[in-house]
Amino acid sequence: MRTITVAAVALMLVLAGCSQAPGTSTSTQTSGPNVTQTTQGPSTEVSGPDTEKAVHPPDPKSDVLGWENGYWYNETLSIDQSDGLNKSEIAAIVNRSMARDERIRDLEFTSTVPVKVISREQFRQDQNNRSTPANRRLFDNVKYESLFMIGESTDSIGVQNQNSGSSIGGFYSPSKKSIVLVSNNNENLHVSESTLAHELTHALQDQHFNLSSFDQTTRERHNAVDGLLEGEANNVQYLYDERCQNEWKGTCFSDTKQGGSGGGLANYGPYLIKYQPYSDGPVFVRHVRNQSGWEGVNDVYSNPPASTEQIIHPDKYQKDEPSTISVQDSTSDGWTRLQPEGRPNYGEVGETGLFAMFMYPYFESQGKTQIIPSRNFFNRNADGQMQKVDPLNYQSKPTNGWDGDKIVVYTNDNAGNNETGYVFKTKWDSKKDASEFVDAYEKLLNYHHAKQVDGKQNTWTVPDSTGFGDAFSVRQNGNTVVIVNAPTVSDLSNVHSNAAS
Repeated sequence: MRTITVAAVALMLVLAGCSQAPGTSTSTQTSGPNVTQTTQGPSTEVSGPDTEKAVHPPDPKSDVLGWENGYWYNETLSIDQSDGLNKSEIAAIVNRSMARDERIRDLEFTSTVPVKVISREQFRQDQNNRSTPANRRLFDNVKYESLFMIGESTDSIGVQNQNSGSSIGGFYSPSKKSIVLVSNNNENLHVSESTLAHELTHALQDQHFNLSSFDQTTRERHNAVDGLLEGEANNVQYLYDERCQNEWKGTCFSDTKQGGSGGGLANYGPYLIKYQPYSDGPVFVRHVRNQSGWEGVNDVYSNPPASTEQIIHPDKYQKDEPSTISVQDSTSDGWTRLQPEGRPNYGEVGETGLFAMFMYPYFESQGKTQIIPSRNFFNRNADGQMQKVDPLNYQSKPTNGWDGDKIVVYTNDNAGNNETGYVFKTKWDSKKDASEFVDAYEKLLNYHHAKQVDGKQNTWTVPDSTGFGDAFSVRQNGNTVVIVNAPTVSDLSNVHSNAAS
């Protein structure tokens, strides 16, 4: 079997498919393997023009599926976007794409969706100009530090903004009810009809199911819901692309310039977390469609997935609800719980976040360290190529059996340098599952050159040279594991009293 190198996988992640943007918007990215949907599901025929390619056929007497604002789904548009697009040309492409989404998804748009096209250069500038409250930025820094992805001296928001600026191809904003498409051609703005189809699906979801009603206040909750949202949008996008290669061949628009205007992903860790709904979500939605068609997918919106575990393992949907995790503050000597603005005072990363934590060293070490074997991560065809459906496998021995997690951040500015620490608590389906997690976590500590503290069986220190220089207490009690982090060994019990040996 042909070996896929880290560099080759990185290239595929940067140049091909979809992923998730930070914040509340849903997005299509130019990175990640193309995600496809092979199950056609029930089809709904609509009355329309007799030919599969028609130029300005007559309008129906009333609005029907497959027709929007004067354009049929199979109407031919006489538009050349090589020299850019004006507003009327963009409107024509959008209206026809809305009609095409309707025909595939069997849902009617209730209103026209505003679409704006900007250059990647402009998008990167907009990303860099976004402001984040100081406490929220600090919380995010510590969250990614707790996953051993972004070191203490690096701004995690800046890292994620660079990831987004290099990879996002478009996004839908539920608050503005509008779409922004990012063109890789900075001079003459082009439209990728495939990306447009994806983002229009999010608009369609919002018009029927109110995307703002879902709780996506933590990364875990965000990814769990996105398993549905992005899973469905990628299904529609694939079916759309398939028709662009067949009955709509020669009529679809693409952003012909490949890649952005320079720069790649700053860090694969956060990207792996945010990509998971795009890899596993389409399989989850296909699972539902195989049982009950698009109507079954509609029903999931009344009871969305409660965890990324339910997306990674579709058979657990509605059968294995996550436990509620609580962390009781027990600090001393000036340590207090961080209260970030505009979000809960805790983090949740789910089975996805824990998996990415153990998978990240493979990318960081260029394949030299494999806490999770890479052969288990990449789903490949018989010819060694990564699969188009479900290209990445987020299941692993150390993370299967996840039942809940919570990250709580503490600060101490008595010394004037705003020290941080955290408690990372996880719960598992069994004691065996918890032990497998602890074994993998100790391997992660060893990867970062941790040394066990003399006389303290559960305590380690990691050198500053790694970017994660701190003290760690790791304690398992049955099916629960509590990790406490502090700047020094003596600070551990001040961050959380149970960390004392």
